[in-house]
Amino acid sequence: MAGYEWISLTTDYGTFDGFVAACHGSIARVAPQVRVIDVTHHVPPADVARGAAVLAQTAPHLPPSVHVAVVDPGVGTARRGIVLVTPEGLLVGPDNGLLIWAAEALGGIEAAYELTVKEAVSSTFHGRDVFAPAGARLAAGTSPTEAGTPIDKDTLVRLPDPVVTVGDGWLEAEVLTVDRFGNVQLAANGDMLRGLSGDLVINSTVSARRGATFADVDQGDLLVFEDSAGHVAIAVNNGRAVVVLSVTPGDIVKVAVRQ
Repeated sequence: MAGYEWISLTTDYGTFDGFVAACHGSIARVAPQVRVIDVTHHVPPADVARGAAVLAQTAPHLPPSVHVAVVDPGVGTARRGIVLVTPEGLLVGPDNGLLIWAAEALGGIEAAYELTVKEAVSSTFHGRDVFAPAGARLAAGTSPTEAGTPIDKDTLVRLPDPVVTVGDGWLEAEVLTVDRFGNVQLAANGDMLRGLSGDLVINSTVSARRGATFADVDQGDLLVFEDSAGHVAIAVNNGRAVVVLSVTPGDIVKVAVRQ
């Protein structure tokens, strides 16, 4: 197997400690020629859904890679470590739903394997001791069939599907993520904005307008638009929509044409 030139790394480790550097070191010890792309290390601690969304929205824009992702509140328990094979790369991480959305974004799961761990490892740092070196071996050319035992794709842990409902002149959708600019991304796809134009109302109380870019509304006003990941999103021109709407990931937001 030819392997991969790139590994992407997504975690909730933050950058104040040495956790990320230790993962880089584990990769470099096994495959020093492989380059690492840090997707993010600021997933909120243990927020598997946020990590899954960020990875799924980023991975298709990276070169063919081994994607190592670690947001793992179940570390040290019986949860499996897995490798997923897709047409556009491999994914390595815990079997807690973190990898599934990215696998689907990379063309779908062709095969799945449970990682075999032969050496002694820390019970609390599988990112360093299990997932990073496994990803490095795969990038260096080890076949996924050598990394572990085949598992039924239907047994993989999946996150609940986000809530999305569309009606005549309205849509309701779960808040998927909130970025550092305070923009609120919904689980609805951008094409669901068809039929929603002009003056809108959010959650029956907050006025907004449909647009394509932030400057389509006056400073301080709310904009409903399709974001760069192809999702419906809500922003404030020169402000923070998350503050105006007082929402968090998992909340349901309704966007409707003002009557």
